[in-house]
Amino acid sequence: MVSKFPQMGSSIFSEMSQLAAHYQAINLSQGFPDFSIDDRLKMHLAQAAQSHFHQYVPMAGYGPLLERLATLTEAQYGRPINPQNELLITAGATQGIFAAIQALVHPGDEVIVLDPSYDCYTTPIQLVSAHPVRVPLGADFLPDWSQIKAAVGSRTRMIIINSPHNPSGRVWTSEDYVALQQLVAQHPQLVVLSDEVYEYITFVAGPQSVHQYPQLWERCVSVSSFGKSFHCTGWKIGYMVASEPLMREIKKVHQFLVFSVNSVAQVALATYLDEVSVVTLGDFYRQKRDYFSRLMQTTAFTLLPCEGSYFQLVSWPTAHVESDMSLVKRMVQEVGVAAIPLSPFYEHPPQNQHLRFCFAKSDATLEQAVERLQKIKF
Repeated sequence: MVSKFPQMGSSIFSEMSQLAAHYQAINLSQGFPDFSIDDRLKMHLAQAAQSHFHQYVPMAGYGPLLERLATLTEAQYGRPINPQNELLITAGATQGIFAAIQALVHPGDEVIVLDPSYDCYTTPIQLVSAHPVRVPLGADFLPDWSQIKAAVGSRTRMIIINSPHNPSGRVWTSEDYVALQQLVAQHPQLVVLSDEVYEYITFVAGPQSVHQYPQLWERCVSVSSFGKSFHCTGWKIGYMVASEPLMREIKKVHQFLVFSVNSVAQVALATYLDEVSVVTLGDFYRQKRDYFSRLMQTTAFTLLPCEGSYFQLVSWPTAHVESDMSLVKRMVQEVGVAAIPLSPFYEHPPQNQHLRFCFAKSDATLEQAVERLQKIKF
């Protein structure tokens, strides 16, 4: 057997979760909540399971859910959408990203990936015999447009963006989207794949999305996540928005990858969207962020700005002599708390490394974790 990915092992997320389980540590590494979903969503799922919605729904998605998502996208961002031709329900955001890259990127193409970046971007690029071009974000984890522009050439087919950003929690500014718009205008072959799974978990004024910039509409694909928005990551259900020509190609891949997505979950979400306001998510997680921040003031860690997502980056007093990988393993073993090192998010990790903590946890979990983190020695 000749491996396509001989250097690839288990992901850092799996590795740290396994370590956490082995040492019975508090797991602040993987990005999943440890609190319950809304009781109304549970009720709607139970009702759907008692109904007749147990067969395939249409390949693009359950009609009423598509209609509600079109209404939501126009209400939040001002972008009108044809729910039949410009929306697709996916088996989680990762599947959507995979399908978009398989459909739109060709052998020999180049794809701009902004480091630090989530680990699901580069593998589907390599599977189509294309080339990921890793461009580092600035020291503030925002786009360095001079480097991005220098990296884009005639072979560049796609740029993958992510805001709110995992792992840093930074949120793009309107100036960044204007710069992206100018870049797309200068390169007619360029398509934008916008990872917006934390779109409603923002702590800055007003939403920021590719959908707010009409000149991007024909050239962008956005990926969203019900799992992130509604605390149900195990459902593995998300959705994509794209112009009809792009979506037509993506659906060609989607239909032979999963065809259609969990029917009862789609029915439950369609009903739930009539009852819930996504704009309250920012307030909910802002309180989580602020509480975790106050707790962490009692530790030796220094917190970086967090404007969105449910991740908090930190630095530590001996970062110049102790690697992030060494520290996370030592923390699990010595004090029983798991975090994620930032170096696996890069092709070429810089020296100023950080750790990522997930604060999408109950107050009790955060309190216990910080009490243990107070004991780590530097």
